[in-house]
Formats: sequence, structure tokens, C-alpha cells
Amino acid sequence: MMCATALLSSCHIYKSYERPQVETSAMYRDTVSMKDTLISDTTNMGNLPWKEVFRDPKLQVLIEQGLSHNVDLQTAMLRVEEAKASLLAARLAFAPSVALSPQGTISSFDGSAATKTYQLPVTASWEVDLFGNLLNAKRGAKASLLQSEAYRQAVQTQVIANIANSYYTLLMLDSQLEITEKTAKNWGENVLTMKAMKKAAYTNEAAVSQSEASYYMVNATLPDLRRQIRETENALSLLLGQAPRQIERGTLAEQQMPDHFSVGIPLQMLSNRPDVKQAEMSLASAYYNTNQARSAFYPSVTLSGSAGWTNSVGSTIVNPGKFLASALGSLTQPLFYRGTNIARLKIAKAQQQEASLAFQQSILNAGTEVSNALYQYQAAGEKCIQRKQQIQSLNSSVDKTQQLMKFESSTYLEVLTAQQSLLSAQLSDVQDSFERIQAVINIYQALGGGR
Repeated sequence: MMCATALLSSCHIYKSYERPQVETSAMYRDTVSMKDTLISDTTNMGNLPWKEVFRDPKLQVLIEQGLSHNVDLQTAMLRVEEAKASLLAARLAFAPSVALSPQGTISSFDGSAATKTYQLPVTASWEVDLFGNLLNAKRGAKASLLQSEAYRQAVQTQVIANIANSYYTLLMLDSQLEITEKTAKNWGENVLTMKAMKKAAYTNEAAVSQSEASYYMVNATLPDLRRQIRETENALSLLLGQAPRQIERGTLAEQQMPDHFSVGIPLQMLSNRPDVKQAEMSLASAYYNTNQARSAFYPSVTLSGSAGWTNSVGSTIVNPGKFLASALGSLTQPLFYRGTNIARLKIAKAQQQEASLAFQQSILNAGTEVSNALYQYQAAGEKCIQRKQQIQSLNSSVDKTQQLMKFESSTYLEVLTAQQSLLSAQLSDVQDSFERIQAVINIYQALGGGR
């Protein structure tokens, strides 16, 4: 018996899943070059509550609404409930199955008096799990439940990130619309100024036409910006699980985001990232499926029995009925299904290897996303510094070319070029600020935040 147990253990039938060795060193690229941004300790930004990262009260209201009404998140929660039910069924498989099966007959032969017989048996059947079939089914169901919970968490993290991204996109578009409207107003005043200068013979008709064309050009961009704002509001409303509506929001300038981050150690991602956890639980489930395929080569032992009252004993009928009990034990050893079982085991092993590769790939993807988000934040910060200097220089250029034009030392084309460059730089500055905020969202999400 001890030899048989050792043999079965060597076949992994009873062995629990163990995480494979994972190489996580140097997963984050160039963290030394980001020492001004990163905090050097083992804490992890992904462990922060989302309200400590997204501090805008209006955004917090939207995220809470999304967590309550988002359709994808509600669907993920239902999948968790389904997995819980499957695990309960797997646990109940260890218990005997009991059934009450009352039967009754009335028979008559050649017009004779009717004969009435009845049986009131209670039947029970119990599969003795000697070779781990039920055990691995239960463990696999538990792994599936953990996989469903990780999926729900991944959806929740994605919902928080998508709502935040949509909200900050609205703030960016609001700022760009404000800049463009202000520019259109100024350029409209320039048209009036150019017409007055033409009457005073300080400029010509070509300069007036150029100023009018510039004014119409900037006005033509306003409908597109308003359309983008409306579409973003509609998309955000969809995330919130409601009909399209106007979104109450703040301004981009008043946003406060963390400017220092702690990414912790790469190993923390294995417990923080829901997609990594989901991939690992998929591997665990495949491992237990392989164990079940192995257990199919061994006999199945079933104990069954029945007990109850009957008035039909053999060919005799007695009244009142008598108590009747029976018990049966059976052992079934697969013979002709061996080829099928071999094929199932090969399939299960291949699926386990696929799940192992997917788990490894999820870890690599996680490290790549963290590295990309960190560098995105650094690059956006550098662009913001350079962009503000560019805007300062372009403001000076616009002022000087306008003054020179009054003294006929410069043409309106030079003024127009400077104005258009300034507008482009101002819009890009807003885009840079948004990208910096977006990088914070990406870092938080990449580190498994939103739990």
C-alpha cells in the first residue's frame, strides 16, 4: 500500500499546484535614470487606494458611479458567482448522493382482482476518491474561482483607468477649446485692425485677406473640438452605464497628481497585477486538469445501497410491507478506453504548457507596461519644460513682429506665421500636460492599482 501511495504521489495526482520559478530581476528598464521620479523603497504605488491617486472630487463621483453601474464590471461579478457555484458543486461531489424513489403498481390478470404493490426505497451512492479525481476537480474549480476574481479585478482596474482617462481627455479638450476661442477672438480683432490700417494706407488688400483667412481657419477648428468633447462625454457616459449626458467636471489647471512614484520590487507584481494572477490561476486550473486526466487511468470505486419498505418480495405479496435493505460495492477499471485516456492526457499536458507560456508572457507584458509608463511620464515632463520656453519665445516673437509691421519693417505674413506657431505651441502644451497625467494613470494601472 505504501509503495502504491508513493507511486501515485510521484505521478502528481495528489500534489498541489506550485508556482514555477519566475525571473523578475531587471524587469523595469532604466530605473536608475529616473531617480528624481522614483522613490527607493519596497512600497508600491499600486497598493494605494484610487482616491489617493485621483483627487478631483468630481472625478471620484464618476468613478464610484462607474464601479456601481458599469456593465462589463457587473458581468465580471456574475462570472465570479458562477465560479462560486461550480466550486460548491465540486465540493458536494465528495458527499453521497441520496434519493427517494417511491414506486407503485396495480396489476390484474384475466379479470382477477387487482394486485397492488409498492416500494418506498431510499437509495444512496458514494464515489470513494482513492485516486484524486474529485480532489483535483475541486482544486481546479477553486483555481477557476480565483481566476474569475482576478478577471473581475482586472475589469475594475480597467474601468477606473478608462473613466480617469476620459475625464482628463475632457479637461484637455476644454482647455484647447478655450485657447482656440480666445485666439479666434483676437484674430477677429486683428482683421478689424488690418482693415483700419488699409484705409490709412499702412497695409494692402493682400494682408487684409490673409488676416481674414487666418480668422476663418481658426474658427473652422472650433466645431471639431466641440464634436470631440461631445463624443468623449458620450463615451464616458457609456462607461458609467447611463445614457449620454453632459459631464460635470473641473479644469486641467487645477488638477493635482502625484509627482513621485514607488514601483516597489518586480516580484510584487505577481500579487498585484490582476491579469498576471488570472494567467497564473489559468495555469493552476490546467495543472489540475492534467491530474484529472492521469487519475482516469486508475479504477473508480463506488459504494451504493438502498433501504426502505416494500410489500413485494420476490413472487409474494405481503401486507403490511416489510423493511428491505441492500448494499453494493463496485470497482471499475478502464480497459478499452485506455487509448482515449492517453489522448486526453496528451491534450491536458499541451494545454498546461500553453498556460505556462501565457503566464510567463503576462509577466513580461507587465514589466514592459511599467517601463513604458515611467518613461512616458519622464518624457512628458521634459516636453512640458521645453514647450513653456517655446511659448515664451513665441509670445515675444508675435509682439515684436506686430510692432515691426506698424513701422513697415515686417510683413503680415511674418506676423501670421508667429501667431500660428504660438497657437500650435499652446495646444501642444495642453496635450503635453494631459500626457503627463495619462502617464500617472498608466503607471498606477501597470502596478496593479485600483483594488
